[in-house]
Amino acid sequence: MEPYKKIAHILRTDQDVILDLEKKMNASFCACGIMKNIMDQNEVMIKNRLEKIGVKRNALAHEIYDALIVKIKKDDEDLCKFMDCSSPESEEHYAKILDKAKELAEPKKGLFMKLDKAREFIANKPPLKVMEALGYTDVKDMLEKEDIFEVFAALRFIEGSEWLNGVFFTQYATLTPDDFEKREVKVKALGYRWVDLSQDFVKKKYHNISHLKELGLIFTLPVTLGIPGEMLRGLSLILHYFNEVAFYSDLIKNIAKKEETFSKNLISLLRGDTIDTRLEKGEKARWMVVARYFAKDDEYDWRLFEPHINPEALHWENAERMLEKLPIDLSFWKDLNWVGDNFKTSSGVDIIVSFNLVDTVMSLVKSKEMIKYLYHYQEALWNKIFSEYAGEKKLEEMMKGHILDGWFEI
Repeated sequence: MEPYKKIAHILRTDQDVILDLEKKMNASFCACGIMKNIMDQNEVMIKNRLEKIGVKRNALAHEIYDALIVKIKKDDEDLCKFMDCSSPESEEHYAKILDKAKELAEPKKGLFMKLDKAREFIANKPPLKVMEALGYTDVKDMLEKEDIFEVFAALRFIEGSEWLNGVFFTQYATLTPDDFEKREVKVKALGYRWVDLSQDFVKKKYHNISHLKELGLIFTLPVTLGIPGEMLRGLSLILHYFNEVAFYSDLIKNIAKKEETFSKNLISLLRGDTIDTRLEKGEKARWMVVARYFAKDDEYDWRLFEPHINPEALHWENAERMLEKLPIDLSFWKDLNWVGDNFKTSSGVDIIVSFNLVDTVMSLVKSKEMIKYLYHYQEALWNKIFSEYAGEKKLEEMMKGHILDGWFEI
């Protein structure tokens, strides 16, 4: 099969989309054979990894999938031993994980909302459900006695999205660059008092970790799902958030140069706005910048099938590179984000198996529900195509430079 046809099949897009992209990118970069090189690399990586886990290249899809699950389960167990998961629901346990993640991430200071401004927003629009949960009737009393980071975190899992978007976040339209300051990323392991209050959030998100980009906060809830793969998925997600917070801090620095459009652009970034009209064909290749994983909500969203790059996939790539610093061997998963292929089922049907670490660990976490993940791998492959032509540095540069436009030509 021609490389462009195989890539189109993996990405579930029309062959002509990939063929057109290849012709235009070849012309722009005076290159040829890039798509073939990607598929050749893919094959080498698959053979190498299958050999390491004792599986033949012509094995059935379920045999390969099961072997990957066994491997990720073993790596999760090794990580659990290293991190000492003897008390997985304790605040101290999550504080230790956050500290280890911060050590691996080595975050630089970022540009985040001033804490006095955060308190002002809370005072202006009191979060009544949070106040009730904490036993307060006076918002000023709450702000004097409670950690503003915890209060802001609680907004995410106690106040409903309707109130947050329709009431609280409307205040962001008043923000200016002067409302932001340079400081360190804050990590916070929330205590037991939040356990019952966060149950619905954890069930919906299927994890107990979240973040606030504008506040420079990454936090955990002392709730465990009690499922295999939870430790590796959790640590990877925290590292992902460190990369995402840093990425958006750089974007905030960029938009702060124009005060007149600052709040509008900030709100757009935090919402994850993405172009919603199809691009016309041009003489050069046109790429969208897709700031979200649309496949989580709609696996047939048209934007998934057009050339695009995805910052989320880049954050995961960087997170997994940080995992390599751990004194346990996770080298099996190195550079596999974009790797996968078709394998035969027992009935002879071709299905795609992802070798992506996040897809595999998420499949393990959700194994009881028989859910298998592919979208992290497919998004990483779009990034891989672009970076093979232009390089990783250019990939991030174009993401940051055009995330608000939603697209660019190259």
